[in-house]
Amino acid sequence: MSMGYRRGGDMRVLVACEFSGVVRDAFAARGHDTWSCDLLPTEKSGQHYQQDIMEVIGYDWDLMIAHPPCTYLANSGVFWFYHPDDKHLPVNERRAHPRYPDRRQDQQQAIEFFIGLHDAPIEKIAIENPVGVLSTIFRKPDQIVHPYMFGHEMSKATCLWLKNLPKIVPTSIVGKGDFLVSKSGKRGAKWNWGLSPSEDRWKIRSRTFQGIADAMAGQWG
Repeated sequence: MSMGYRRGGDMRVLVACEFSGVVRDAFAARGHDTWSCDLLPTEKSGQHYQQDIMEVIGYDWDLMIAHPPCTYLANSGVFWFYHPDDKHLPVNERRAHPRYPDRRQDQQQAIEFFIGLHDAPIEKIAIENPVGVLSTIFRKPDQIVHPYMFGHEMSKATCLWLKNLPKIVPTSIVGKGDFLVSKSGKRGAKWNWGLSPSEDRWKIRSRTFQGIADAMAGQWG
């Protein structure tokens, strides 16, 4: 396995926390020496490190696109922090959720992991995550994009924190897609909420849309 040494004059790109190969292959198709890295094996054949990202982050990279896990960072998971019987209490007086008593500790570790990626010794960095606690605990994102800005008729707010990179420009703005409304009146994208329960549901929801990956590679590469 390559240890990340520079090959010719190609741009060296690391796609952190990616098992799908979508972003990796978008950069590779444009001639860049690109590697994905995740604890899971890659879903598509290509240059991939199956290991802890921190073990390869110090190699000679020009650009890193990172997709850290959002389970403990996204606003959608706030419900699982608190005991369901404590809704009437102020947040600082609520007990931990009985099913997830360590969720606060898990969130802190997720925040530290995100900051570790942000502070990596790489000249250009982009980190994506859904709307969540990072906007207040860390800082607001530099940009928020949706798949419908890049040719997919779907909505999914994706925050981007950028270092030495310009905002990506929408390439093909289309319809926002269909939505569903819950009994409580909450509105969500049908493609997301309508997914059937399965072991791979989280994988489907976490994959980068091809249009966004192509825009990243075309504009940042």
